[in-house]
Amino acid sequence: MKRLFVLATAVWLASSSVHAEFPERNIENIYPWGPGATMSASQIIADAMGQELGVNVSVVSTPGAAGTKAFLTALDKPADGYTIIDGYVAPLVLQPMLGKADWTYNDFTPLWAATSNSFAIAVRKDDDRFADFRALIAHAKDNPGKLRYSPGVTDALPHMVAAKVMQTSDVVAQVVPYPEIDNAVKDLRGGILDFVVINPGVYTTNKDELRVLAVLSDLEDASKTYGGAPLVGSFDVDLGMTGLAPMGWNWWLIHKDTPADVAAKLQDSMGKAVARDEVKQKLLDMGYVPLGYGPDKYKEVVAPVAADLKSGIDAIAWEKDKLKSTK
Repeated sequence: MKRLFVLATAVWLASSSVHAEFPERNIENIYPWGPGATMSASQIIADAMGQELGVNVSVVSTPGAAGTKAFLTALDKPADGYTIIDGYVAPLVLQPMLGKADWTYNDFTPLWAATSNSFAIAVRKDDDRFADFRALIAHAKDNPGKLRYSPGVTDALPHMVAAKVMQTSDVVAQVVPYPEIDNAVKDLRGGILDFVVINPGVYTTNKDELRVLAVLSDLEDASKTYGGAPLVGSFDVDLGMTGLAPMGWNWWLIHKDTPADVAAKLQDSMGKAVARDEVKQKLLDMGYVPLGYGPDKYKEVVAPVAADLKSGIDAIAWEKDKLKSTK
C-alpha cells in the first residue's frame, strides 16, 4: 500500500511539474489562409509572443473551405494550449452565419484581438472624373448601374461592405467578380472598371497607380494605412456598419477546454506581445491596424459583428434587385 502511495504521489508531482512549466515545447498558430501578407502579420505577433513565453510560436498555413478547415484542424488537437486558432472573421463569424460551420464565437476561449485591415474604394490615379468620393457618388446617382466596379470575389466581406455603403447612399453600380483582386486592379488600369474595393496590401503594391477616394472604416489608424486617405465618414456618408464589422480582422483563440492557468499564461504573453511599440509599428507599416482588445472585451466587440454582417448580406441582395430595375 505504501509503495502504491509513493508511486501515485510521484506521478502526481511529475504531472503537476509538467503543467506548471507550460510551455515546454513549441506552440502552433493554425492560420486559415495561404501564405501572404496577413500570414506575415500574424508571424510578427507570434514571434513576439514566443519571446515572452520562451518557446517558438509558428504560424501554420491551413487554407481551405473559406477558413473553416483551419478551425477544424485546430479543434481536433488536444486542448492543452499548444494550439492557437488564428480566428479570422470569415470562419469565426460569417461561415457559421451562412450555415457552413457548426460553432459560434462563444465556443472558444479568447486571447487578444490581433489586427484589422480596412477596405477602401480606389480609382485610377489619372481618372479625373472623380475629384473625391462625393463626386463618385454623384456620378453613380446620375448614371444608375453604369459604373463598373469589383471587390474581387463577390458575396465576400469586401463586397458586403461596398454594397452597404452604396445602399446607404442610394446608388448602385455594376459589380464584376474576379477570383483575385489583383486582376481587377489590372482591368481598372486598363479602363475596363471604374473603381475597385481594395485592401492595404493591394494598395501598397499599386499605390503609384491608384487613388483612394474613401477608406471604409471609422478607425483613425485605417487612414494611415492608405497614405492618409479620408475616411468615408468625412463625407457624411453612413458606413452602415460599426466596430469591426466592415473590415477584415482576427482574434487569436484557444480551445474552450484549455486549463484556466494555461489560458491565462497565453493571454498574458500575447497581451505583452501586442503592446510592444515595435510590434505595433511593424504591423502599421504593413498596412494592418493593431486592435489591442483584451480577452475581457471579446464578447462585447464580436457579438455585434454578426448583426452587421447580416445587413451586408442584405445589401448585396438589395444591389442585385436595384440593378435589375435599372435594365
